[in-house]
Amino acid sequence: MISAKVADGLDFDALYMTGFGVSASLGLPDAGLASYTEMVQRVAQICQGTRTPLICDGDTGFGGLLNVERTVKGYEAAGAAAIQIEDQVFPKKCGHTPGRRVVPAEEMVRKIQVAAASRVSPDFLIVARTDARTRLGLDEAVRRGEAYARAGADILFIESPESEEEMGRIGRHFDVPLIANMVEGGRTPILPKKRLEELGYRIAIFPATGLLATAKALTHAFAVLKQKGSTDTLAGELYSFDKLCRLAGFEHVWDFEKRWAEE
Repeated sequence: MISAKVADGLDFDALYMTGFGVSASLGLPDAGLASYTEMVQRVAQICQGTRTPLICDGDTGFGGLLNVERTVKGYEAAGAAAIQIEDQVFPKKCGHTPGRRVVPAEEMVRKIQVAAASRVSPDFLIVARTDARTRLGLDEAVRRGEAYARAGADILFIESPESEEEMGRIGRHFDVPLIANMVEGGRTPILPKKRLEELGYRIAIFPATGLLATAKALTHAFAVLKQKGSTDTLAGELYSFDKLCRLAGFEHVWDFEKRWAEE
């Protein structure tokens, strides 16, 4: 929630709830271990604490077609603006790690059809992700993208293209909005905003940026503490305690106590 609140205050067009990040916050790898219940609870927490529209990772829909229906309804009711569903075999894995396998395209088509039929509002968007590129090649990934768009996906997410040339091919092929997944250290090159737009992408997500920055900062701060036995030299490198209190919502607590303080 701290990262969500920081991002919410910077006026992005949308926020992205990453399955990798939610899993990491639970102390788990992104390998299908976080449950639907844990994920939808996080959707609700973020939506209640922020104002910016939230795109939420729904993994594989957490099971079969009935699970997809439940997941879509649950995410929408929790306040998400969009849900991302992918065509990996369960248990899924992070899209920039090895060993991913995908289900038959026809199985994913049915999931997208169920997802589109299960939403209450047409403004709740369905993001269809395919992980076919790594194991089956770009041609198959593009073919699946076409099928998922026909099935009712509002946005396509062709995961982990491995070059700018591949990204350009994807962008030229589709008319529907496309997501570029910018994972520092991942399989896809990190490109400037203007170049992504030129290649045909409408949305870019940076799901690991906050985690990587935080982990590096924590590693440095804790190493200094261990080495010196104090944080007295870190004062200029830390977020202020007052700002953190306000970010966490203490201003409401202070105002409430002033209003309702006993005479």
